[in-house]
Amino acid sequence: MAEIVTSAENDPLKFLKDFTSARIAIGHAGTSIPIKESLEFKLAHAHARDAVYSAMDTDTILGQLRQFNLPVLTLQSRAESRAVYLQRPDFGRVLKQESADILEHQVQGADIAIVAADGLSAIAVEHHLAELLSLLLPKLQEAGFSIGPICLVQQGRVAIADDIGDKLKAGLSLIFIGERPGLSAADSMGAYLTYRPRPGLTDDSRNCISNIRSGGLDKDAAVSKIFYLIQESFRRKLSGVMLKDNAGLL
Repeated sequence: MAEIVTSAENDPLKFLKDFTSARIAIGHAGTSIPIKESLEFKLAHAHARDAVYSAMDTDTILGQLRQFNLPVLTLQSRAESRAVYLQRPDFGRVLKQESADILEHQVQGADIAIVAADGLSAIAVEHHLAELLSLLLPKLQEAGFSIGPICLVQQGRVAIADDIGDKLKAGLSLIFIGERPGLSAADSMGAYLTYRPRPGLTDDSRNCISNIRSGGLDKDAAVSKIFYLIQESFRRKLSGVMLKDNAGLL
């Protein structure tokens, strides 16, 4: 008996593909999905695994950041390897002592400490950080905010920006980090900002702008959201659950 294949082209839900990269209207071959869709799923899974285990190419990123004429520091969390990073999230939230010592000798007291960490997708930072900063930094500087050294952190988690911001005595920390990859995006970057950063803060103290990537939140929109939240954070002297993104309602 011949195998019956239902094409995605004839699926009444196909029009939804214009609005999402999720796997919908993929058709079926008997009780299974078509071979093409099965192979694409396996490829996406491989890309996601590669992203999680990818190492930050600090040389490439350093070259991208030279255009901003700001000091750039390369730092390391207490997680000495990718295996330790994945098994001990707490190690990724704290700087190793040698990196902490580097910060002790930097100019302190800037309004904003900018951090970039590999997180769970180093390629996200490589793909998006420099272009996003090229849009954001002029807006921050024009608004009168002082910027501390840009800190590149290997094996870093979101909360490591609290440690860095505290040591630099910054008014606010802003960390860009590779997000957990999904099966439709392996290079998604998130941004988290925290007013008066210090060790021990929890996630309710931060604001998050997520899914910064091609096919997700575009960089112009992300920069607008980040800039608005930074301004409001300093104006209201807070961040986190008490600070809402109401820019679209104004």
